[in-house]
Amino acid sequence: MRDELLKNPVFAMAANQFDQVADFLALDDELRERCKWPKRLITVAIPVRHDDGNTKVYFGHRVQHHLTRGPVKGGLRYSPDVDLGEVAALAMWMNWKCALLDLPYGGGKGGINCDPRTLSMGELERITRRFTMEMIPFIGQDIDVMAPDMGTNEQTMSWIVDTYSTHAGRLVPGIVTGKPLCLQGSAGRTRATGHGVAFLASRALNKLGIDVGSATAIVQGFGNVGLHTALTLASYGVKVKGVSDISGAVWNEAGLDLNKLADHVAATKGVVGFAHGDAVDPAEMLCRECDILAPAAAGMVITAANAGQLRCKVLAEGANGPTTPEADAILAARGDIFVLPDILCNAGGVTVSYFEWVQNLQRYSWSEREVLTKLETKLEAAFARTLAFASQHGIGHRHAAQALAIKTVAEVKAQRGMFP
Repeated sequence: MRDELLKNPVFAMAANQFDQVADFLALDDELRERCKWPKRLITVAIPVRHDDGNTKVYFGHRVQHHLTRGPVKGGLRYSPDVDLGEVAALAMWMNWKCALLDLPYGGGKGGINCDPRTLSMGELERITRRFTMEMIPFIGQDIDVMAPDMGTNEQTMSWIVDTYSTHAGRLVPGIVTGKPLCLQGSAGRTRATGHGVAFLASRALNKLGIDVGSATAIVQGFGNVGLHTALTLASYGVKVKGVSDISGAVWNEAGLDLNKLADHVAATKGVVGFAHGDAVDPAEMLCRECDILAPAAAGMVITAANAGQLRCKVLAEGANGPTTPEADAILAARGDIFVLPDILCNAGGVTVSYFEWVQNLQRYSWSEREVLTKLETKLEAAFARTLAFASQHGIGHRHAAQALAIKTVAEVKAQRGMFP
């Protein structure tokens, strides 16, 4: 299984990052092995009858990296590209993210290899409910708490709540987060990840002595994370000049009208054709001059091929794994870009998911302002710890964030010991 996981480039990238940090921390071999490999890798077959009467078997995965510090937490994605190795890598990164933010969780991730764009609502519901039933022995509000991810949303979470609650014989809202408010979701959850990216990017500008109100930004990706990153940056006075998604990219030197762009995307499913911006090459846009570059969609978009060409002051990683190790080395050698690593920068989603889970357990709700204030407090504390550790040890921000996180998990594992 180790060799199979390492064949996946995303897991190999995550494992390489771990090994570098483990060397830096001088972890002994026992702790290194226990921290690196996931506790559970679960794959299930999901037979679903389609609307046309034909039956197709999909495959669903759930990886629980560690339960040492609490139940695992992580998203569930629907994509034709879902792969067990990638899911395992995302679960590992989620583990470090929760540890860095001091959340009482381990990391989890799940996915089903389907294309939600080609499926009806009925087919999506049947896939979701069957997957939930297959997962029931392995999930629970004290074991594994899922959340929306690529290709899933509030409706997906509602089906999981209903399926699990029907099986339990009572409403169990804490089985997932990212639910609609009517099912005891949390105010602020939808915008949380993007809000966090923008908040930390603004703090990085503060550290660099750049006036936030006169700053510029480019956002790669205009899904939930990219949209709310852009909107929150704009609310700070940042001029968002360029936005891209899977369809292409648009640019407006004077700043894009993000509300009109959001309406256009809702109507056409892509930024291409937006009347109030010029079409540009998405790859070329990443290398245009700006204060903040926020890759907020796919992984591995900052590579050895373009890292040397970036002209941003702050790289705010809204996506998971957007920068390859080769690109990281180039950025470190340059030394002129303030990197906000993914496990810190996009941690707003899991942090507010934690708040939602706490509210569900307490049967008490907070206002959106309370939630976002608590989120910013958590992010600010992790930001300060990361910068202080990086300065103390003379290392980059990514290395510092991962070292703090892995050190936290390793200490708990050492304290608990190993069951004979």
